[in-house]
Amino acid sequence: MIHPTAIVNSKAEIDINVDIGPYSVIANNVSIGSGTVIGPHVIVDPYVSIGPDCHIFQYASVGAEPQAIKFKGEKTYVKIGRGTVVREFATINRGTEFGSGVTEIGEENLLMAYCHVAHDCRTGRKVILANNATLAGHINIGDYVTVGGLVAIHQFVRIGEYAYIGGKSGVPKDIPPYVIAAGDRAKLYGLNRVGLKRHGFPETTVNALKKVYRIFFRIGITLNEAIERAQAEVDHLPEVINLINFIKSSQRGITR
Repeated sequence: MIHPTAIVNSKAEIDINVDIGPYSVIANNVSIGSGTVIGPHVIVDPYVSIGPDCHIFQYASVGAEPQAIKFKGEKTYVKIGRGTVVREFATINRGTEFGSGVTEIGEENLLMAYCHVAHDCRTGRKVILANNATLAGHINIGDYVTVGGLVAIHQFVRIGEYAYIGGKSGVPKDIPPYVIAAGDRAKLYGLNRVGLKRHGFPETTVNALKKVYRIFFRIGITLNEAIERAQAEVDHLPEVINLINFIKSSQRGITR
């Protein structure tokens, strides 16, 4: 049902099973999938695709032009995956032509109140951004990551899957998968063992990741030495290979 006070552009593609609340504004070139609920006073700007079964709460802003000085009004996009929840006053900006061109929120994400997702960011599946988490531009967050409240992440940073970032952290460098990070300038505090256990990782995998973590972050050798030792001494499980490859491919440097 579309509330009579809502303003919906005639060129928006709205599934028949979408609810739109009072005083919300839906622009042209917007598509909204079946089962999605748009609360009251929500703004959805042009070039936004919202998947099915999402819930956008009151006063959220989705698809506004990016806060980037180089942006010149080009056609860029926001995509929100199935089952994502965007809470009050959260903001999601469009991509840029000099970036990927799209800001993409994965399936079943939870963006709590006052979160900000800047241009050209990408989040994976079942990512949680707690209240006031702030993503600068071009950030890539893997699946099943939890970002605590009031966390600020620097542009171009990557966060590996299943990582956990504690509240009020500043994150200037990449955070590897499967770890816990926290602090004013974030540091690593070991594996995210609780998260790995909750997601059903077998003990053999956790133990292998623990060995890799120790080689890279506890015994004080160079990065190249650590890569060689990890590849030689630890079973080549998919998660082990993923962790090593993430570290090898870092452009901003790795949080330690």
